[in-house]
Amino acid sequence: MFKNLRGLKYNALSRITKSLRKYRVYHKYFGLSLASLVFISALTGVFLGWKKNAAWLQPVTQKGISKDLSQWKSMVELADLAKTALYTAQPSQKDNPIDRIDVRPGKGMAKVLFEKGWWEVQIDGVNGEVFSVAKRHSDWIEKLHDGSIISDLFKLITMNVLGIGLLILMMTGLWLWYGPRIYRRLNRRR
Repeated sequence: MFKNLRGLKYNALSRITKSLRKYRVYHKYFGLSLASLVFISALTGVFLGWKKNAAWLQPVTQKGISKDLSQWKSMVELADLAKTALYTAQPSQKDNPIDRIDVRPGKGMAKVLFEKGWWEVQIDGVNGEVFSVAKRHSDWIEKLHDGSIISDLFKLITMNVLGIGLLILMMTGLWLWYGPRIYRRLNRRR
């Protein structure tokens, strides 16, 4: 009877050992293949965490005269003033269309963002005073972070590969951590 128990323990230990060897290989190759995506995502994530605190990443948001939208110029006027400000500061941006206008009533200003070159113009909503014409490096860093700098399809694929790969790394890593504990516990009882 005791020989039979020893045989069962030996089989369990053997299965754990084989499993750990197999999972170590999976863990290593998944880790190596995901390393570049994880590195880029982690590094750009650190930069994005600091974007509101570092003027070189994103221009500091200015404050306008009034929060009262009834006193503001129209969006068309603000857009024209922002285009003129960009073209004056950067003549090479003459044909750069507006991507969006980020209205900040609580700050009394609007951020006009352009499609090419990551340009931003901050403008007072009431008198149209231009506060700044600057590049928003945080925008291209964000696109690099999620992969959309290449294409939306690339973003979809890489973010799924990264997420699923990290889940696999987590599961194999847990087994590589917990498996030896089981092995040692069973081995002590021999």
